[in-house]
Amino acid sequence: MDTITVTPGAIESVLELRKEYGEDGWGLRYGITGGGCSGYKYVLEFEPDPESDDLVFEQADGLRVFVKQEHMEKLKNSVIDWKDSLMESGFDIANPQAKRPCGCGESVDF
Repeated sequence: MDTITVTPGAIESVLELRKEYGEDGWGLRYGITGGGCSGYKYVLEFEPDPESDDLVFEQADGLRVFVKQEHMEKLKNSVIDWKDSLMESGFDIANPQAKRPCGCGESVDF
């Protein structure tokens, strides 16, 4: 079965960000959009509810991840993690469908 996984560290960061933005209880939209040097960019943003064509993946602590059905073929079995180092912090996506991430880390090719 295809899935989307959010690691415990990423869930903790998502919950903190939701609270900071005043969006407690909102879900996390995970998707792709055209752009970037490799053709696609990941989308990670908060939304109050899923849309009618969304797949919803329940995570720990009540976090829901919304993915459009049309994006699932390119995003299936992704793991959304959180990295935090001296150089950078933010989401880190391991996507088995990605053929080639760009050097800037902002976009991906399928």
